[in-house]
Amino acid sequence: MKKLVSCLALSTLLFTGCTFMHKSEGIIKVNDTVITQAEFDSEFDKSVDSSMFKAFGGAKNFVKSDENPMYNVFKEKIVNELIVKALLDQEIAKRGIEASEEDVQNELKDVIDKVGSKEELNHILKQRGVSNSEFMADLKTQVKMKKLINQIEKINVTDGDAKRFYDTNKSQFVHGEQVRASHILIGANTLEIIRKLKEKNPDIDPTKLNEEVEKQIASQKAKAEAILAEVKANPDNFEKIAKSKSDDKASGERGGELGFFPKEAMVPEFANAAFSMKPDTISEKLVQSPYGFHIIKVTDRMAAGTTPYEKVKDEIKAYLETQKQIEVLKNFTAGAMKTAKIEYLNSSFDPSKPIKINKEEEKTEDIK
Repeated sequence: MKKLVSCLALSTLLFTGCTFMHKSEGIIKVNDTVITQAEFDSEFDKSVDSSMFKAFGGAKNFVKSDENPMYNVFKEKIVNELIVKALLDQEIAKRGIEASEEDVQNELKDVIDKVGSKEELNHILKQRGVSNSEFMADLKTQVKMKKLINQIEKINVTDGDAKRFYDTNKSQFVHGEQVRASHILIGANTLEIIRKLKEKNPDIDPTKLNEEVEKQIASQKAKAEAILAEVKANPDNFEKIAKSKSDDKASGERGGELGFFPKEAMVPEFANAAFSMKPDTISEKLVQSPYGFHIIKVTDRMAAGTTPYEKVKDEIKAYLETQKQIEVLKNFTAGAMKTAKIEYLNSSFDPSKPIKINKEEEKTEDIK
């Protein structure tokens, strides 16, 4: 099945969450709310750091100038998101909507249930560069958003809605052959090893660097070989060993469980090994991938076909509910934008004004 798009926080969908001005200076006023330069800068940096520009150093190396076309694309996006956020915050305050600690904890429990475990959630947040405090703030916002949506319009997704979506989008639930596997990982990522070595010693000699990398990889391989021998001696202890010794902590908490996956979902080295194995077997040798050394246990196989409706009904209903929530908020903010008093305290943020690009004028002297 092609996994349906879902999101941990509604706030992320609407406002995923540069100059020499004073950071506290107001740049836009939305009714009675003033958006500051500092708020813009913070959201701008977050947006750049979560985009493709992260691979090039993110916001730290991004040219924040009107002469950079991508800067203007991001700027327009962030300005719109901050205005929307201000309007929604104002409506939430007007209605006296609050999020109690119990509300937030219940929301957190729902998220953990969806991703599988607290460890898996922490792994996802780390991958996305989101701190725990930022995520908890997002959850608090989400609770308020849901309460606001429920006051604006009651949303009810029925089994019939889900079945119609399933029947209309059957291609999304077609899958190729899949295997269900678990693994124990002993990390040996060459690039990560090099990064850590250079952090400790930026001037390390290339020859010494290569020697140290090979030494660490050999050490990790020896550790993995010892664990493989332990697994072979008592295969029934695979889950217990994964929990205590796997460097993949997220799957390790589940005894190494990775669930069902298609071949293209994993790196080739891992996928080729897993798909060559029979159910209820453990890899005879270590499987090396860019992440390190794997001990693989295949527990089941699934032939190509279509995932039955009953297996995806709840996921479809959750997806449709989220889509309706987003639609309610977008319709509300579109109406609020028409009646809001929006002042651009700094004209460079006004989308209706032409972009001014400062160019150094060449000065020439008349030759007489």
